[in-house]
Amino acid sequence: MAKQLVFGHLNPDTDAIVAAIAYSYLQNQLGLETEAVALGEPNDETKFVLDYFQQPAPRVIDQVGDQAQEVMLVDHNEAQQSVADLKNVTITHVVDHHRIANFETAAPLFYRAEPVGCTSTILWKLYNEHAIEIPQKIAGLMLSAIISDTLLLKSPTTTDVDREAVTALARLADVDYQDYGLKMLKAGTNIAAKSAAELIDADAKSFDMGGHQIRIAQINVVDLPEALTRQNEFETAMQQSNQDNGYELFLLAITNVLDSDTTMVVAGDESLQAKVSAAFNQQIEQNRLQLPGVVSRKKQIVPPLQEQF
Repeated sequence: MAKQLVFGHLNPDTDAIVAAIAYSYLQNQLGLETEAVALGEPNDETKFVLDYFQQPAPRVIDQVGDQAQEVMLVDHNEAQQSVADLKNVTITHVVDHHRIANFETAAPLFYRAEPVGCTSTILWKLYNEHAIEIPQKIAGLMLSAIISDTLLLKSPTTTDVDREAVTALARLADVDYQDYGLKMLKAGTNIAAKSAAELIDADAKSFDMGGHQIRIAQINVVDLPEALTRQNEFETAMQQSNQDNGYELFLLAITNVLDSDTTMVVAGDESLQAKVSAAFNQQIEQNRLQLPGVVSRKKQIVPPLQEQF
């Protein structure tokens, strides 16, 4: 039986890396041979999680065709968010909690998508459905992913299933999820030591909206005013990224994880910026928008933009 690779999206966040690890373990218990890999290095938050639960980081790859002919995708489905040679391999499984776009296969596959706050919540359900025991370490990793994606259950993407999963996984991992979760989120908010170019690429995704190439990045912070002192740096890096990669518009959401507010910095085509203003029903001033109560790219940022484009 040939080994299959399991991976999340480019610029992986905690859920992308954890979901690959957790789904690979589940599939191995079910009799397949799989390996969890990553399409980028772990960010600071994910490093904290892996270190806390003493889990080695998956090896990083930039193509799959020379290593496997079959793959499983977690936490994404859109081709532009995946490995460059995805079209050259067969996708056998997808587990995701995002919209479905730019995705098609030549053969039938297992596809599980649910409107919950985190891919690891779906994986928790799959473990239960298959009656596979979740090891303590993997329970801790999955707990961390849900905390990350839902901002400690404060995001509007949070569902009752996510809350149920957090309670169950915290019990298995033997951690106080409130105390641990706050430490984990803070571990991912230290931006002082990173360049603007690194920060805008750390958690960024590309979207095709009405034929326009839009890049949307997100940075989590605990001191929003301090982060905004670097706005000029961010804008320069965003404009350079637009030029280098053909993006028509770059949006950077800077989110305060403590009070659940976001300031969005905008760079790119001015005619498209008008659509951004319309999407959020406010004018762009000093190249930014104030978005109180907005924390979720998936549910609060992408949908209104998609509607406008």
